Amino acid sequence: MPTDSQFNIATADALTLLLHNQHALGAAIEEVTRWLSEKGAEDVALSANMAVETLDRNARALTDAILRIRHS
Repeated sequence: MPTDSQFNIATADALTLLLHNQHALGAAIEEVTRWLSEKGAEDVALSANMAVETLDRNARALTDAILRIRHS
């Protein structure tokens, strides 16, 4: 049976992978947003920007959780 320490490491590692995915999705959405803006789809680009803001906010929360777990 894993120890609390092993469980914390595995949890922090999994959250770190999710955080990397979050950053990759944000970067992809930003590229699509830029393209939408260039094509004149400002309303859609604005919605995409709001999605990126949500990803950024959640990424900060994930980072905080990862740090708390790694330091426990």
